[in-house]
Amino acid sequence: MRLRVEFTTEPFDLDEAPPHALVAREVIEAAELDAVDVGPFGNTAEGGADAVLGAVDALLRKTLAAGATRVSLQVNVVGAVEEGDK
Repeated sequence: MRLRVEFTTEPFDLDEAPPHALVAREVIEAAELDAVDVGPFGNTAEGGADAVLGAVDALLRKTLAAGATRVSLQVNVVGAVEEGDK
């Protein structure tokens, strides 16, 4: 199945990206996901279930370790398994 994750990390800093936000970007960009959109107020990515769930695990662990005080996320099923999805 295909999943979409939407997430934000806090606290926000409008002047400079905080370390936890940079870590979140690194985790999502390094994962085997597609349709990645990283922005200042929200981030989305899609991929196969295993890839998304693995990325969410890494995202939570690494952003909290980097100083995030809150991670808000939503995971939606957006499609059935397609050839090549994991």
